[in-house]
Amino acid sequence: MTQTAQRDVIDMLSQEHREIEELFVRLDELAATRDAPDSDGERAEARVIADQAITELTRHWVAEERHLYPAVRENVPDLEQVADRELAEHAKAERNMKALERLDPDDEEFWIRTEVLIGLVRAHIQVEEDQVFPGLRDAVPRELLVELGGKVERAQRAGPTHPHPAAPDRPPGNRLVDPATGLMDRIRDAVSSRGRAQ
Repeated sequence: MTQTAQRDVIDMLSQEHREIEELFVRLDELAATRDAPDSDGERAEARVIADQAITELTRHWVAEERHLYPAVRENVPDLEQVADRELAEHAKAERNMKALERLDPDDEEFWIRTEVLIGLVRAHIQVEEDQVFPGLRDAVPRELLVELGGKVERAQRAGPTHPHPAAPDRPPGNRLVDPATGLMDRIRDAVSSRGRAQ
């Protein structure tokens, strides 16, 4: 994801939403041509893009769970139920991503899981951009939003790159588990070459 310097958390996460949407657009395109006779290369590309989306979403959500949603609860009490619902949506999408990681684009379930993930994430983005971000922007001074952006960025660098649906998604549990899980995931990625351009 894009590295930031002095951008606030809302601008940063909004940019990440656009980057994730670009991955989804390409996956939609690949899904439309998956049955073509010469689609082996496109199926391989779909696997790479799905892995990239899973990595980016995992980092994005770990940082949101660790910093964004606690800030929402603290500063925008009217959105506490929205925060709870969005964390539940994170968990549902994480379970889907965990299953998607094990599937091959030759398997029809890969495409079904991809479609489900895209739908879940697009709905989640809509809620954040229509409700969560405006509520937080109205309630929190820009300096604190910039500070929160720095925390989110650090959490993304150190956090997991694979979904761990059973891991805690709220403090203090996630603050203890995420860094260790992130280290193990990065070692796993280095050994498997996951995330490297083909």
